[in-house]
Amino acid sequence: MVKDPTLEKLAVIGTGTMGHSIALSIALADMEVTMIGLDDADVKKGENSINEKLDILMENEVISPQEKIKVQNNISTPISLKDALADKTFVIEAAPENLEFKQELYKEIEGYCDRETILASNTSSLKPSDISKDMIDPNRMLVTHFWNPAHLVPLVEIVKNKFTKETAVDRAVELMQHIGKYPIKVEKEVLGFVGNRLQYALFREAQYLLEEGVATVEDIDAAIQMSIGRRLGVTGPFLTADMGGLDVFSSISDYIFPDLSNDSKSLPNLVELIDSSSYGQKNGKGYYVWDEKFHKEMNNKREKELIRWYKEDFKNSPNG
Repeated sequence: MVKDPTLEKLAVIGTGTMGHSIALSIALADMEVTMIGLDDADVKKGENSINEKLDILMENEVISPQEKIKVQNNISTPISLKDALADKTFVIEAAPENLEFKQELYKEIEGYCDRETILASNTSSLKPSDISKDMIDPNRMLVTHFWNPAHLVPLVEIVKNKFTKETAVDRAVELMQHIGKYPIKVEKEVLGFVGNRLQYALFREAQYLLEEGVATVEDIDAAIQMSIGRRLGVTGPFLTADMGGLDVFSSISDYIFPDLSNDSKSLPNLVELIDSSSYGQKNGKGYYVWDEKFHKEMNNKREKELIRWYKEDFKNSPNG
């Protein structure tokens, strides 16, 4: 059993939005990783995405040209899933968010790995007990939920299924810490885990405020960006409540909770956009119009802000 995280032999299954970014996270920590795609075209797409991100990191003086080459050399891309997993000790799956597909995948890959190999899913909401239900050894399966973009956002939610061994959880925590992430343990299986439940509670209320005509899309976004959004990087909800006074927060909770949205489905403003095939950035129109200029502006703005935090996190880390 691997006890030193630097000795883990790592693989990432998937080269898409999350897969390539998780592989990049590992490579940036100067660890070797195998990134596995469906075919040559899939792998090439993942490699191109990694190179684009590395160029941005160079432009922002996070890495040097020499370090870029070193990171690239840390990533190998074989096609054969069976051969790639034969010697691996920790496998992170970033396949499409489809329960049946993941169940079949885990039945397949556990036969390719040693009995002590950790099999971790990057699912953002599926319960690990459901994913692992057909496995022979579900005790070595858990969730390591990275956040997009995985190479810049530090949080990783670690969720065990009802059979997961604590030694597997410990190995996951140690590995995530070693690659510069901030792991939290989700002690109970719930849909959406911790981060997404909080994110979607906020999104539900935002939809409700728009539906009720309280404010425009732009002003609702600004209300977050220019207030709690500025604080959330330093103080989460409980720390904020402590600093504001629990008596005050209790009183406000008592009179505002009954008036908050309790809708159990997407509200009409979102449904109408979906029905008109307006999916946001991915196809040019959502709550905002995503022309080429706005697309570039917002993605650059987000990237620079996350890189600013990335530099700050690294400066304050033991290896900084």
